[in-house]
This record gives sequence, structure tokens and C-alpha cells, in this order.
Amino acid sequence: MMQISSDSASNKHSLINVMHRFIAAANNMDETIMVPSLLRDVPLDEQQQQQEQQQVSKLEANNNEPPCPNKQRDMYEHYLLLKSIKNDMEWGLLKREMSSGASFLEMAVKQEEQQPVTGDLLLDDNSDLEHQFHYHLRGLFGVLSKLTMQADHLTNRYKREIGGGNFMR
Repeated sequence: MMQISSDSASNKHSLINVMHRFIAAANNMDETIMVPSLLRDVPLDEQQQQQEQQQVSKLEANNNEPPCPNKQRDMYEHYLLLKSIKNDMEWGLLKREMSSGASFLEMAVKQEEQQPVTGDLLLDDNSDLEHQFHYHLRGLFGVLSKLTMQADHLTNRYKREIGGGNFMR
């Protein structure tokens, strides 16, 4: 069994630390947001929300019907996405397979498993493994950092919205 040294676990730039920060932010988000359904139809972007309110005000003044807005992801859908990603990270693909749901990660793994492996392809893949590893590691760091910021933003925005009573329309 491989053990993680305390030096690598305490390094703020380690993958494990970045993963823990995201999971902690997602747990904080989940603990803070007591009524997730209040997030429905609340745009992710505060500027977008202000623009939509201005458009509705103009249309009401002209007695026109509001146009059907483009299907944009709201805070509720974003909350569910972040929560799902956290669960996938904590439980892996096995739990999702058991519940018969298909994540993007699971579909990618199955697609890669279905590709035929030839001797030449295997040699090419192995010779470039270090490059592939570093490429995906940089991507994983970037994605996890963004997800952490989004979870923190969603939590803070929920606190502001609830505190201001903007959900009670």
C-alpha cells in the first residue's frame, strides 16, 4: 500500500491539496445551502440577472410579452453539477455504475476501453506517457481550482441573496 508523505500532503501545490480544497468548498456549499430549490431560475451571473430585470421592466412598461430566454444554466443546476463532481471524486465511478448513471468520465473511460489496441499504438502511448501525465495534471489543477472558486462563489452568492431577501418575489 502506498503511503503519502506528510511533506507532499502539506504542500499547497500538491494535487491532493487541490482536491481537498475543492471537496471542502463543495462541502461548505452543501452545508450552507439549506434550501437548494431557492436557487432555481436565479442566473449564475449577477450582471445577467440585472440585465434580465431591466428587460422585464421595459417590457412591462410597454405591455409586451417577455421573450423566451435562452436556456442558461441557473444557480440550482450549477449547485447540482458541483455536488455531482464532488461525489464522483469521493466515490469514483463504481458507485455511479452501481446506480446505473453515466457520467462524462465514465463514458470517456468506456470509449477508450472500446478502442482496439495494436502493438504500435501501445508503444507510441507508452513513450509519451510522461507528457500525457503532465498535460492532464495541469488540466486537472486548472479545473479543480476553477471548481473550487465556483463553489465558493455560489456559497457566497446564496448568503447574499438569502440575506437580502431577493428570493422572496
